[in-house]
Amino acid sequence: MGIKDQMMNVTHKTQEGIKMTTKTLTLLAIRGLSGFFLGLTLALIGQELTQFGSFSLIFMTIVIMAIFMKLSQGWSFTKIFIFDLICLLVMQVLKMYILIAP
Repeated sequence: MGIKDQMMNVTHKTQEGIKMTTKTLTLLAIRGLSGFFLGLTLALIGQELTQFGSFSLIFMTIVIMAIFMKLSQGWSFTKIFIFDLICLLVMQVLKMYILIAP
């Protein structure tokens, strides 16, 4: 095994490491964004129902986001994408209900 083969092996390992790191960080960012919007939505619903203050709104958003991050720890891009689509469909149904309800 010559120096050329060793250098190719090192560059290949570096490229694979960068790919895995990018994939992991992207997945973490998508999970964080989905969790933030889920937490914000549920915290706003809770705020309207119970009339708690701004600090509680922020606290509940962070708690729900952390719970979502823990629950979705093993999810792939596909599962998160499907979860987001289901959330969008539920949101559209609620929007239609609000617009139609007297």
